[in-house]
Amino acid sequence: MLRRNSIVSLTLSLFALTAALAAPPVERIRNPQVVVTEESLAAGEAASLPGDRPSMVVYLTSGTVEIIPANGNSLKESVKRGETAFQPAQAGSIKNAGSSLLSFVRVAFLTDGKPETWGMTGLSPNYKMILENQYARAYNIQIPAQTFEPQHSHHDRVVICLSGAELEHILPNGEKQPSTLKTGEIAWRLAATHIGHNMGHTDLWVIAIEPK
Repeated sequence: MLRRNSIVSLTLSLFALTAALAAPPVERIRNPQVVVTEESLAAGEAASLPGDRPSMVVYLTSGTVEIIPANGNSLKESVKRGETAFQPAQAGSIKNAGSSLLSFVRVAFLTDGKPETWGMTGLSPNYKMILENQYARAYNIQIPAQTFEPQHSHHDRVVICLSGAELEHILPNGEKQPSTLKTGEIAWRLAATHIGHNMGHTDLWVIAIEPK
């Protein structure tokens, strides 16, 4: 009986700890183009989807997520850290269907976007395109420690840093600008043309989302 009570007590304690780690959405960026929030869901917890605006979600942790629309069938799938998905404007909820805390960043679009396709135009050739639609272009940036990336141009963008590094940007006129990012940092970076230099000893990993 004592052992059973101990197991029950431990289970309840773990449940309470997981629930305590969950947090309400925290707004990180707001401007005329996007509202960016950071969100966490405890195991089994669900949150409402913003039904009025489409969004892109970048997962900060791996796990299992279930999208439950107000009308239609739900979709449950495994997600990995750094995975990026588009969510149309629809009423419903998002649920953490896994056993550990699920954290993600939501980039909600405040404009109707543009029908044009940007593709890889302007981007460094070592970037990896994730997805593009009328609302935004999303791509993966990885710069190994102590290396440079080629000169490139980008639009205004949300930067979600999954692995931070000591960085600088080298402008076409040779000017150098500090651009260090910390792991977990979420930033708004204006359009620019530059060379990225990872001066540190850690590899950079960033998801960039450019609203149209």
